[in-house]
Amino acid sequence: VWLRALEKGTGRPVSVKLHVHGEVGEYLAPVDRHRIPNPAWFEDYSVDFSHWGRHYCTYIPGETRINLPLGRVYLEVSKGFEIAPIRKMVDVTADTEEIVAEIEKVLPWRERGWVSADTHVHFLSPMSALLEGSAEGVNVVNLLASQWGELMTNVGDFDGKTTWGSKEAGGDGEYLVRVGTENRQHILGHISLLGYEGNIISPMTTGGPDESALGDPIEVLLTEWARQCHKQGGLVILPHFPNPRGENAAALVSGEVDGVEMTSWGSLYDGINPYSLSDWYRYLNNGYMVAAVGGTDKMSATTAVGTVRTYARVVGSEQGIDYSAWMDAVRRAETFVTYGPLLEFAVEGKPAGTRIAMSARGGTVDVTWNVASVTIPISRVDLIVNGEVRESVAAGPWAAEGHWSVRIDRSSWIALLVRGHYADKPEIIAAHSSPVMVQVEGSPFYAAADAVTILEQIEGAMAYLDTIGTRAETRAYKRMRLVLESAHRRLHNRMHAQGHFHEHTAATDHPEHHR
Repeated sequence: VWLRALEKGTGRPVSVKLHVHGEVGEYLAPVDRHRIPNPAWFEDYSVDFSHWGRHYCTYIPGETRINLPLGRVYLEVSKGFEIAPIRKMVDVTADTEEIVAEIEKVLPWRERGWVSADTHVHFLSPMSALLEGSAEGVNVVNLLASQWGELMTNVGDFDGKTTWGSKEAGGDGEYLVRVGTENRQHILGHISLLGYEGNIISPMTTGGPDESALGDPIEVLLTEWARQCHKQGGLVILPHFPNPRGENAAALVSGEVDGVEMTSWGSLYDGINPYSLSDWYRYLNNGYMVAAVGGTDKMSATTAVGTVRTYARVVGSEQGIDYSAWMDAVRRAETFVTYGPLLEFAVEGKPAGTRIAMSARGGTVDVTWNVASVTIPISRVDLIVNGEVRESVAAGPWAAEGHWSVRIDRSSWIALLVRGHYADKPEIIAAHSSPVMVQVEGSPFYAAADAVTILEQIEGAMAYLDTIGTRAETRAYKRMRLVLESAHRRLHNRMHAQGHFHEHTAATDHPEHHR
């Protein structure tokens, strides 16, 4: 039987995620797909989604051939967060030659300039990533080369220039794949370097197992990798934020990070981790404004591309997406992260990523928002101001809108948080916007307790480099030590300017505290 997924209104074949099962629940795979998808790490990369063995799916480019039993057959067809998913039963007879599923777009976020992306995918080939991304409605898939001890992955796919699926590469410009790198150190942390041009930034890992090879010294810092990525025109993301958290603080304080990534870890039901948000809030509270992005860290068929994803507004992208313009949208933080619900949010008519100046008297700002979903039912919308819930309203389940007037007396950041849950699952944080920063004259973005925590993290990175980290040659060690000291001094001087007393480690004590 030919099974076809066609776009409503045009009849055009479209890539989709497909699940088919028979009357007793047996999975029915297309003739060229696994009947039992392999969930193991770096073993098999057929274009399948195993959902931890609970609900097998595969990806098709609009049509496929499938052997079906006579009788009732059950189909599920989906394509991301803007297309109404289809679930239907078909009676298959000896005369059945074709089954058609008509795909309908119901949420117009793409038409409004929003571009979806997964910032963190491993191991797939570029063509497999292009199929899985398009079938999941993910416009931009960032496929990351890396090193795992003596294993190098996707390095042959990196050329520092090609964006698969772009019009320049012969595609239609609607679904793209770009190969970058995830550069990693097992204590200091990981950093994703996206979209840069030229030579691959190496070494991709350092400091020994599990990331680099046994005995490798610490040769380079995350902050240095980030600076090199920016020099080569790329975008810098801290993946699966904040873990590992050794050098994150220094890189953020140094201004070398464009976004922090909320990661699904293969789970459809856990939502955005509150721990990730709380650490991100520390930096926002101190004025370090970086975008929120979503990436899956997909490394096997147990994770679907775009389970959690980034939406970034790219003006003029309706006729084809330019990867550089997508990077610019993330840099200015006009983004939100989502497990399903889509949102639009503005403060005084200005989108996420905007900085608004206010006089010393402060004032009232008007916050407007709307949310919609075709996947996870929405339950509540919260307004977050400086990391705390300022307003909250029950909403949903499929759409809601509203506005609030918010009094601002000191410099504040404002963002939107959306909660939701499936009928049989607990409530989760299902979506979160990047913030609007409201700067009140004479009121710096500064939260003393958070600043101390950030400073202590930088001191921890310095202590690791000084002590148990495998020592590189003296010149390299001194170079890296100066990078960390520079970030430490930058924040430390801010704290002194605010008159904030704080404890020091023996390595960072100084005479001013003993006068």
